[in-house]
Amino acid sequence: MSIAKEIAPHLPYLRRFARALSGTQASGDAHVVAMLEALVADPSGFPRDVDPRIGLYRTFLKLWSSTGVDMSEPVIELGRAPAERNLDALTPRPRQAFLLRTVEGFSIDEVGTIMNVPADEAATLIQTAGQEIAEQVATDVLIIEDEPIIALDIETMVEELGHTVTGVARTQREAIALVAKKRPGLVLADIQLADGSSGLDAVNEILSSIDVPVIFITAYPERLLTGDRPEPAFLITKPFQPEAVKAAISQALFFDRRAGRKAA
Repeated sequence: MSIAKEIAPHLPYLRRFARALSGTQASGDAHVVAMLEALVADPSGFPRDVDPRIGLYRTFLKLWSSTGVDMSEPVIELGRAPAERNLDALTPRPRQAFLLRTVEGFSIDEVGTIMNVPADEAATLIQTAGQEIAEQVATDVLIIEDEPIIALDIETMVEELGHTVTGVARTQREAIALVAKKRPGLVLADIQLADGSSGLDAVNEILSSIDVPVIFITAYPERLLTGDRPEPAFLITKPFQPEAVKAAISQALFFDRRAGRKAA
């Protein structure tokens, strides 16, 4: 089987990973495109001694550490300004390992293989990222979720990280009303809401008036991974692992605060 056919099923999720690493859809996709162009130019660079999915992420991170992709042009994505456009602003290795483990679901051994480090070093990187999350500056969080049990689970995770939940909205209208009462520092949103309204529409309406990082948590990730329209930088698939949600929260705030420091 050709490399293209082997990696094709995994590309939407690599794009999700790349966006979480870089903070925006535009910069994440630019890195994925650069990797694909490099593979077309030299297919021998793709590792054939590992599972294709592992090889794909390994190839991507190898390029990530040495890329010269130009991300200097301003990009507006779902109402969000981009984070810093230089290599110093890109996600450090502990967070790379943490996202591979918690969001992408790789084992610690697989994380080590992808990052080309021993498993014990990969475990140390993941632990370091966990400590960074524990030290995250607290913010106010709005949850847009119509399933009470899921909303409660998310609320518990948010509070365990030291953040405050400003409210739980079950519909687009409730979400807008809650934002009007108190501006959140982060939004966690489902796509399908109780009255048939759209979490995506709710987020777009919110972002038309305020600048805030957003994480989508949905059972229908394929609806946001089409490549046909602006996509969120942070996307968690239901059913989710608590650590995946915590990682996404930390990463979203990581880039939001970097962007804020640059603007200051």
